[in-house]
Amino acid sequence: MYRTAAQRLVSPHFLPSTRLRERLFSTGVNSSRYSPANQSPNLPQRPLQPPPTPEVLDQPHATSSSSTTSSSSSSSTQQQQPPPRFDSQQQSSRARRKRAIDFEEEHASVLQASLRHVNRLGWNQEAMIAGARDVELSPSIVGSFPRKEAALVEFFMDKCLDDLIDRIESEEGLKNLIISERVSKLVRIRLEMQAPYISKWPQALSIQALPQNVPTSFKQRAMLVDEIWHAVGDEGSDIDWYVKRTILGGIYSTTEVYMLTDSSPEFHDTWAFLDSRVKDAFELKKTMREMQHLAEAVGTGMGISLDGFMKGIFQR
Repeated sequence: MYRTAAQRLVSPHFLPSTRLRERLFSTGVNSSRYSPANQSPNLPQRPLQPPPTPEVLDQPHATSSSSTTSSSSSSSTQQQQPPPRFDSQQQSSRARRKRAIDFEEEHASVLQASLRHVNRLGWNQEAMIAGARDVELSPSIVGSFPRKEAALVEFFMDKCLDDLIDRIESEEGLKNLIISERVSKLVRIRLEMQAPYISKWPQALSIQALPQNVPTSFKQRAMLVDEIWHAVGDEGSDIDWYVKRTILGGIYSTTEVYMLTDSSPEFHDTWAFLDSRVKDAFELKKTMREMQHLAEAVGTGMGISLDGFMKGIFQR
């Protein structure tokens, strides 16, 4: 049965027609489609380009070298110029310094103006507030003074020292006086500067005597005494240097206290007291010098020096 069916399929009577066979064979793979001679006309044809010339080959190198040169020059320029952040830091530091200077100037102007109100209000914050209003500043600036009344007194002391130095430089008659008279005159000039505030000066002394203000007060008085001795012409560097300044500091302080109780016209009694104390100090110095010469003479007669004589006394 299967053989009969196969024979029927291969029989000419069962083959398809010629047109059908042509159609079947036409649907097969056409190899001419992949032939380079039969390319589709719809595809664009890229023209062949000639090989580049040596000049063209050198152009990229030249361009890269020029770009490298420009980049190196730009980088060197950037290296020469400082970064902008440093400029901003310098500007900010200058601004801070300027603000600090302005702040100190405002403080000085307030303290200077406050001195006009001391006789009426005293050495206190009320006088400082009035001074701030005089210079058209807010009274709240008084809160920026860490030591309040002490700052006002210390400002006055520094101001008097500066004025004394100016007087010393402009005073020509000091050179014609003896040493004791020079000392008396300079101490008097300094004490006369606080005469307008004599009614309120006990308050200033009490402020200076506070424990937190004693170091500054002692330093200011030491500078005053040293300036007076320097103006007199003393340039000693031995133990006598300290003795002289200690004695003069005592004279200044005692005269200052005496001045508070003086009711004589133009403080006449105070200046007489000052002259007497200075004279006593120089006479004491003269007496001590005479005693030293006497001891040296005695020691020489005994065959020993002054140092040996003093050591013998202390060893006993």
